[in-house]
Amino acid sequence: MLFDSHAHLNFQAFGEDLNEVIKRCAKKKMLVVNVGSQAPTSKKAIDIAENNIGFFASVGIHPIHIWGDNLDPIESAAQVDMGKSSPAEMFPEIIKLAKNSKVVAIGETGLDYFRMSGDKQKGKELQKEYFLKHIDLANELNKPLIIHARAGIGDDAYLDILEILKSREVLPFSEKKGVIHCFISNLNIAKEFIDLGFVIGFTGIITFTKKAEEIQKVAKELPLQNILIETDSPYLAPEPFRGKRNEPMYVEEVAKKIAELKGIDIKEVIEQTAKNAMEVFKIII
Repeated sequence: MLFDSHAHLNFQAFGEDLNEVIKRCAKKKMLVVNVGSQAPTSKKAIDIAENNIGFFASVGIHPIHIWGDNLDPIESAAQVDMGKSSPAEMFPEIIKLAKNSKVVAIGETGLDYFRMSGDKQKGKELQKEYFLKHIDLANELNKPLIIHARAGIGDDAYLDILEILKSREVLPFSEKKGVIHCFISNLNIAKEFIDLGFVIGFTGIITFTKKAEEIQKVAKELPLQNILIETDSPYLAPEPFRGKRNEPMYVEEVAKKIAELKGIDIKEVIEQTAKNAMEVFKIII
């Protein structure tokens, strides 16, 4: 079965037709993890999971909401109000939400240096502080991490995340400690994360006809057992839907591209990546 390991049906982009999108997922008989970005979207992810078979949730504060861009109208209709909440105010709510049985992971968390205004060094330190808080919560609850990384000019978030993970005893309870979401770095970096017990998530970016060669190389070289497929809906729609709102059923295009790169049948990609996701998120169906 198809398994979209990272979606955001909990975002306002699906506010008008969420039920129809969920029905399309059900028709595909697929599984979906909806990922929180702040306390309200984390709660919405749980609400969707509690009311629909095949859906699960992850809770956390996205690093752009720790320090950076707080305004994204397709994330939440209440985004302006949400932006007034500091991470210190939101994180206690994340801790409470994380204990829900439908929550299969902590995040998305990590480091994002792409848009940082003001005191950049202070912003990086605050993001790292809350990344560590998410790691501690994952350890406490025996749940895997969903890690986001995005570089800025002169700053490699992947290297900083690796340094943090190597400096701590992260999720020792599990052989697979989580997923590096929407991976866009190189093969050596991917292998370092795998050596630490993480799997690598690929989105629709892998299908792009331009500027995707490096990521395609990573997907081709990595063992299929170390790969998850994801959409990051409503963002990053794959070819041939590029430019449109993304949704979970389009994850099949990611599987198709990986199968093409590896020269294997798409069914093998779909089955193995679903197995991988169920192992990472400890889902039994």
